[in-house]
Amino acid sequence: MPSYIVVGGQWGDEGKGSVIAYLAMKDRPEIIARGGVGTNAGHSVFIHGKKYAVRQLPTGFMQRSARLLVGAGVLVDPEVFFHELEHLKEFDVAGRVGIDSRCAVIEPKHKELDRTNGYLHGKIGTTGSGCGPANADRAMRTARQAKDIRELEPYLTDVAAEINDALDEGKLVLVEGTQGFGLSLYYGSYPYVTSKDTSASAMASDVGIGPTRVDDVIVVFKSFPTRVGAGPFPTEMSLEEAERLGVVEYGTVTGRRRRVGWFDFDFARYSAKVNGATLLAITMLDKYDKEAFGVTDYDKLPKKAREFIEEIEERVRVPVGLIKTGPELEHIIDIRENI
Repeated sequence: MPSYIVVGGQWGDEGKGSVIAYLAMKDRPEIIARGGVGTNAGHSVFIHGKKYAVRQLPTGFMQRSARLLVGAGVLVDPEVFFHELEHLKEFDVAGRVGIDSRCAVIEPKHKELDRTNGYLHGKIGTTGSGCGPANADRAMRTARQAKDIRELEPYLTDVAAEINDALDEGKLVLVEGTQGFGLSLYYGSYPYVTSKDTSASAMASDVGIGPTRVDDVIVVFKSFPTRVGAGPFPTEMSLEEAERLGVVEYGTVTGRRRRVGWFDFDFARYSAKVNGATLLAITMLDKYDKEAFGVTDYDKLPKKAREFIEEIEERVRVPVGLIKTGPELEHIIDIRENI
């Protein structure tokens, strides 16, 4: 498996961070590269009870031998970048990270516009991180690039060249996506979407690899999908019902309470199809069935949880290879070898 992509299949917040962190430690890829929009997407990882949240760097930072790359398609906010270098210095990320010199830069003016624009922040419900305005400037060819920022110079590289060279040498490359399929500018619930495509194809483009160089696509779904901000959510439940089920969550970037819904099998099948999923990862199974908490053996899952997984496989028509049963890295069932 020379390269694989991990993307969100719903509206973001599917728990990609925990899945990516597990893959980083279990499979030990030599390169972990981040695609996606930019700092509007946050990934959280729990390591020995401590929560780490990243918005700019790859979520697989805890794999200390991996090269960490930010692809050319990703927007870079220097303030967030240097904050995360400090936040994660115990993992020596500064010595392992590389930013593509062609990344567009988020400037203070972009964040100000994102936070004050009534349409973006008010109607659409953007994060205020400046990504939309920065991508607009990029489309107009007026955005500055990472190579124009002196402070970023020590970290600049050609990510596409690094990844393709690594693949030529037979090294394992993990590409991590951000946000979710339902937020895609092309395939999501427009106009309540992000400022670019979020599918697996886009992630490959973001880091500079062609479709023939991708061996597997893992699409992550959460047992109870959630959404932050405005926009259609066909299976949304009431806040009271979510509280009754114990599914109360807040966005990593915005801190806003997430809207919660029931699992949408039809949407999941469409998402898996467009993303070209070869494998599914299901997270927060313990929220669907509390008796599944911490289980690491598929055969020991309670009946309700197993039947839910089987229904997903039957209706989405893609095998489930990874199942998260709790927040910690070790709370996972890995049945990829059985597929």
